[in-house]
Amino acid sequence: MKEFTHIDEDGAVRMVDVTDKAATDRRAVAEGRIVMNRDTFERITDTRVKKGNVLETARIAGVMAAKRTSEVIPMCHPLFITGARVDFYPEPENHAFRIEAEVRVKGETGVEMEALHAVSVAALTIYDMCKAYDKGMTIEGIRLMAKSGGKSGVYQREGA
Repeated sequence: MKEFTHIDEDGAVRMVDVTDKAATDRRAVAEGRIVMNRDTFERITDTRVKKGNVLETARIAGVMAAKRTSEVIPMCHPLFITGARVDFYPEPENHAFRIEAEVRVKGETGVEMEALHAVSVAALTIYDMCKAYDKGMTIEGIRLMAKSGGKSGVYQREGA
């Protein structure tokens, strides 16, 4: 079993020291979904939400979230992110959007948390902008799909 890197030998929480790690190209991809009623889905796809363009607002929020992850998650390192993208894939049959975020950095630590944070905030932004139409929206399946770079190498979720 691997050791928890954020806990020292006395059980105290700590930020991992990455001083001696080599900077490598790192990439992470995360995804999640937001499911809603048909009317809300159609309002979003037809850009008929009173608050504005939901998906473009959520895209901006997701990119901003990736850049500010260390301000929200205590043990994350501040990173100089070199690339971030958030995309939306409509699933009309489910009245849902699949949200995918990819984050890149050349650094000493990975960007998995940044990709996961981007998806989460993009989904929350959609919820916020549409809650007047549908309080029953469900955010689900937020997960890491792939990562590369660093000592642990490549991870690809099975079936992805």
